[in-house]
Amino acid sequence: MATKKQDNSSRIADNKKAAYNYFFEERFEAGMVLEGWEVKSLREGKVQLTDGYVVIRDGELYVVGLQINPLKSASTHVNPDSIRTKKLLLHKEEIRRLVGKVEQKGYTLVPLNLHWKAGKVKCDIALAKGKAEHDKRDTIKDREGKREVERAMKSRSR
Repeated sequence: MATKKQDNSSRIADNKKAAYNYFFEERFEAGMVLEGWEVKSLREGKVQLTDGYVVIRDGELYVVGLQINPLKSASTHVNPDSIRTKKLLLHKEEIRRLVGKVEQKGYTLVPLNLHWKAGKVKCDIALAKGKAEHDKRDTIKDREGKREVERAMKSRSR
């Protein structure tokens, strides 16, 4: 069965720093509880995801550090808080499994990206393990190696 690839127009924001800092074990897609002004700001792309992380409180998941900047044309009766903690929506059995894994040494939950799905904002989160410094160097080395190969192929095709 072929998996359906997301088109880039549905992407809102990516956490590019996450792949550099963590190894991903499992990925989950969670819904988000947002206010109206936050959805409008997301449509305009006024979001910063790199400092975000996921915490578990009372058996529920929350994203902390996800910054959604309010629009200048925001309503006057709304008091926007750009760094408000946002609740994530997952099935209870998924949350229970994540709680068990996060309590193990070295595991954390990291938001990977925000995207639209059927008119709703979804957040991809990953169960991740932190990389050591030498692993980060290996990541940089691999990335630069791929760049060199692409340059060589490009110059050869001319």
